[in-house]
Amino acid sequence: MRGILHGKTWLRIAALMLFSSAFFWRCANIGSPQGGPKDTLPPNVMGATPAFNTTNFTGTRIYVAFDEYVQLKDQQKEFFSSPKMKRNPTLLVKGRGIQIDILDTLKPNTTYALNFGSSVRDNNEGNPLNGFRYVFSTGPQIDSMFMSGYTVDAYKKDSVKKTLIFFYDAADSAFMREPFLRLSDPLRPDSLPAFDSTVFNVQPSVIARAENNGIFIAQNLKPIDYRVYAIEDTNGNFAYEPGEDKIGFLEGVFNPADQPEFLVWYDTTRHYMTAEPQLYIRMFTDRQFRRQNLAEQKRPLQHKIELYFNAPYPQIDTLVLDGIDSSRIITEYVSPGRDTISLWLNVPGEELPDTITGRISYLKHDSINRLVQNTDKLKLFWKYIESKEEERAREKEEKERARAERDGEPYTPPQKPNPFKYNLSARGEINPENNVTISFDYPLVEMDSSRISLVRFGQGEEMYRVRYDLRRDSSDIRKWVLSAQWMPSEKYRLVIPDSVFLDVAGQRNDSIKTDFSILSPDKFGTLTVNVRGKSDTSRYILQLLSDKNSLLQERKGVTTGQYVFRYVNPGDVKLRVIEDVNGNGKWDTGDLLLHRQPERVEIYVPDSGNELIAMKANWDIEITVDMAALFRPVEIGDIREQLRKQELLRAERLIEERIKKSRQQQQQQPAQRNRNAGGAFNPTGAFNTGNVGGAFDRGF
Repeated sequence: MRGILHGKTWLRIAALMLFSSAFFWRCANIGSPQGGPKDTLPPNVMGATPAFNTTNFTGTRIYVAFDEYVQLKDQQKEFFSSPKMKRNPTLLVKGRGIQIDILDTLKPNTTYALNFGSSVRDNNEGNPLNGFRYVFSTGPQIDSMFMSGYTVDAYKKDSVKKTLIFFYDAADSAFMREPFLRLSDPLRPDSLPAFDSTVFNVQPSVIARAENNGIFIAQNLKPIDYRVYAIEDTNGNFAYEPGEDKIGFLEGVFNPADQPEFLVWYDTTRHYMTAEPQLYIRMFTDRQFRRQNLAEQKRPLQHKIELYFNAPYPQIDTLVLDGIDSSRIITEYVSPGRDTISLWLNVPGEELPDTITGRISYLKHDSINRLVQNTDKLKLFWKYIESKEEERAREKEEKERARAERDGEPYTPPQKPNPFKYNLSARGEINPENNVTISFDYPLVEMDSSRISLVRFGQGEEMYRVRYDLRRDSSDIRKWVLSAQWMPSEKYRLVIPDSVFLDVAGQRNDSIKTDFSILSPDKFGTLTVNVRGKSDTSRYILQLLSDKNSLLQERKGVTTGQYVFRYVNPGDVKLRVIEDVNGNGKWDTGDLLLHRQPERVEIYVPDSGNELIAMKANWDIEITVDMAALFRPVEIGDIREQLRKQELLRAERLIEERIKKSRQQQQQQPAQRNRNAGGAFNPTGAFNTGNVGGAFDRGF
């Protein structure tokens, strides 16, 4: 069932549609299997005292009656008022209805909506009455305008469900100008010329909630300008918590009276109202402000010190370890924000004391959140502690030594395992795009790569030496990459003699020999992407994703040109493109206070409308991506068309799943009949195919 809504007409009809979901649920039912009907209907609203849409409301108690006994489920999560009351009303199931007691002092001339979500259910089967609302006004009229919208994850491009949509009267929104320091971003100025504190300092005038498909329909709006924000309220406190909740905001103001009309209908597969969006909100996780200080210092290993800071990108001016030359300290930044730092000590173990002292000078937040110079003392203790296994091995060795001495026999202690640890990827079949990687537990301080040999097996007993390049990974100081001109389907042998590697702990490797082969490209597909950039200076990131959105391959620093993804497993893939505005090779999130949107991310969709690209073994697929078209200004018509195509694909998948399930049931039916013929009682009678395919709304 569909209706057309805009800011000026059809409002009362739409309001009726939005709280009378029981009627549409009845329309959607097909039937029930033989053997007795099962209750699949939600409770039906019989009336309310005071009546729905009461004006000049002055009471404190409301009673809503239903046609059957009801229960409240997850009311703490589902129920909310718009606007939010300081003290939530109490809800009590009483008879065949719900009693609502208002505890707050209501604002004058205000339209209130009590939103029950799906908390109202029948008492027997738990069928939910989705979208039930009770609306009243403390003034002479009910605000009755509408707006719809769509909330989406700015990076993943997936819809964000159950978000709260906050509508603020534009006259009350809080754009403020004052100095504000935020560490952790080297690009951030010391003081911000302006920042948006609306969600922190102002209460929203109207609150709506998106459904599972990310679509929201905001009701009871005034014909005024609103600023609009969306919040993923993870802990249910109806407040935004930076770093925890996703948030999204729209530039400018929006008046429902000025918005274009939109379609609204009841989705019979999801069982709630949905609509064409008028607004499009990209949501992101902002960085939480954290006070900078040295939170913890540890020495987990004799040659390793760990420093933990409370906030990313600490500015360290000096670091001194008493008795240790600074040139003998190897620094490893463990986390992307450099708030976890490992210091590796390239010093013989016998020269390292149990307790290392020192000092570190860095910028720390004071009591009023200013970054000031600070010096902390370092005191790092380490002592070798024997494990239970080592203790048992030592006790066993001592007993055997004592027995040998008692019997006058020579004693040879068992050879202890080499503590040098590594992880080598050259096993089985490897992808030549990834090369061969070697990861070590400790950073290397010495390596004689001339002793390493790489050979390729030829026919018979022929072997050919292969030239290779061994370099440290640019992002991991304990990882090395061995690359060569690999030949598909060929077999290789890597030989690393003992003592080629020396790490900071003074440990050397045993000899290493491994055989491996190179994957054949015939088993994989190749995707070639021809990129047309917006300009010669535009930068992008190409990400090849699986159909489950896991990252398969990535290309950074992309400009106009051709880029090839090789060794792509057969199956469906997607191409995600990031508009790397600042050219730093990563996606940058937004900033609420600066009112800065996140970098745009788009999924490449060919003219067919299906974002999935079918890769097949030994197939080459070539596509062209015009970045000017892909990243053109967002038009709501494009969003509606995109959602319409997604719903069509979803409907097709739903039909396929139901047909598949029906066939499986039909295949199982003969066996069930045989069991019944043997004396078993079948309480449901004949197999019912009435719901195969079902009735569903194909969406936008």
